Amino acid sequence: MSIEADLKAGQIAAMKAKDSATANVIKMIRTKVTEKRTAKGFSGEVNDELYKQVIAAYKKSLEKARVEFVKAGEKGVDSVASLDHEIAFCQTFLPQPMGEDEVRAAAKAVIGAMGEVSPKMAGRIVGAVMKEHKGKVEAALVKTVVESLLAE
Repeated sequence: MSIEADLKAGQIAAMKAKDSATANVIKMIRTKVTEKRTAKGFSGEVNDELYKQVIAAYKKSLEKARVEFVKAGEKGVDSVASLDHEIAFCQTFLPQPMGEDEVRAAAKAVIGAMGEVSPKMAGRIVGAVMKEHKGKVEAALVKTVVESLLAE
């Protein structure tokens, strides 16, 4: 079943179960897909790949907001719990992120393919790893791993 069909079925089930938190997340994702689809210059098709891109971008914005609410302390506790629920829901549609060991192996492979490398080439290596494993790696983790490998 496609992500679009899963979301429709999930929204109906959430509304029947009176689970407004889940229903609201699904509505937001579907709205963001509609915004993307109707944006000027969009010429692609609405498929699972588009849904994954939209969900990943939405999850990233939720994670940024979560950091701000955590900084707010006690005032943001309720919002952090809500954001955690939304982030977890989004993650169910995205590929599992690579762990540090997997990122280290990917970075070593890129470094090996490049031959001689220097610490000044860290950006190129990070870019190559990010491109090769799009959507599966966090940029900050890749940067940290690459810098530690180049420092060795």
